[in-house]
Amino acid sequence: MRIISGTHKNKKIVPPQGLPTRPTTDFAKEGLFNILQNRIDFESVKVLDLFCGTGNISFEFASRGVSNIIAVDNASKCTAFVKKQAIQFGFNQIKVIHFDVFQLLPKMQEKFDIIFADPPFTMHEQERLIALVFENKLLTDFGLFILEHETGHNFAFNPNLKSSRNYGKITFSIFAYS
Repeated sequence: MRIISGTHKNKKIVPPQGLPTRPTTDFAKEGLFNILQNRIDFESVKVLDLFCGTGNISFEFASRGVSNIIAVDNASKCTAFVKKQAIQFGFNQIKVIHFDVFQLLPKMQEKFDIIFADPPFTMHEQERLIALVFENKLLTDFGLFILEHETGHNFAFNPNLKSSRNYGKITFSIFAYS
């Protein structure tokens, strides 16, 4: 796993064994960021990374110039690793929070330009997660909520779904206000 672009291009992310994660592949991450680079100015956005795991996505955003990132995970081993790795990379713009996402979202007072979520594929609460983001108005007016999930899960019924992109076994579904 590596950072694909930006100030830390090609830096490796080597998490310890035993982290309860399924990191986003470089192939899928590259596809996602190719989509995003044509839609956003990285230096002017605020990012919330839910189920951050290894910090892979947060580190990519930081390397591309995002100055305000909040990374959240309920696994203490994950948040400890992300904090340590952020310090080693010099990414002072990443704030790491050890908390349950479903308990945190209703309490959030901030709005974000991008919310990225990569919950465990075994979690069956993706619809609830989407609802929490939109019910609590956590996105800015033109903000994007990006959900990484197993290919085959269809969110076409959701009025906030704007597009889905498939990268092998995973799909990124992108939601925004209508």
